Amino acid sequence: MAIPVDAAAAALREAMRETVKRYSLWYLIQGVLLVVAGVLAIISPIFASVAIVSLLGWVLIISGVLQAVGLIGATNVPHFWLQLISAVLAVLIGVLLLRSPESGLLVMTMLLIVYFMVEGIAKVIFALTIRPFPNWGWVLASGVVGIVLAFVLWANMPLTASWVLGLMLGILLVSEGAALTYLAWQVHNAPAVKDA
Repeated sequence: MAIPVDAAAAALREAMRETVKRYSLWYLIQGVLLVVAGVLAIISPIFASVAIVSLLGWVLIISGVLQAVGLIGATNVPHFWLQLISAVLAVLIGVLLLRSPESGLLVMTMLLIVYFMVEGIAKVIFALTIRPFPNWGWVLASGVVGIVLAFVLWANMPLTASWVLGLMLGILLVSEGAALTYLAWQVHNAPAVKDA
């Protein structure tokens, strides 16, 4: 049973190498942009926090309006009333987020805790899966940073939700961007990569 698993892992590593090598420029650009966005969020965490809540509010309003417009004249659509209620709720929640960003920050902080934890665990598992892949430790470190940030955010949530959201997002973006940039740079410059 171990042989097919090892073969599958080797095939996954080879596919990852080829993908990263083929699109290394795009990975580099993405990594640099993540680092820049992260630095901006760290420099102005309160602005970043409010911007996140405001963005979510506008996304909910626009999606709710578009959903409602799509339902005009479609009363025969299955579950019409549920879809209409969903559209109205999206608009109402979006308006509430824009009118009361403080409440939105608490909700977003909870969502960010979940995101950091899930993303961190997923990256740790992924890094351990591709462990012989060169520089896999950077992906592992990025996952560990996400998990640690989730715990820090949970411990400080009631008092610091107004700025921790932006700060933590900035730190995560910088760590992910640096890991992605370094990995893409190393794979781009490596002529041939062999398993360790």
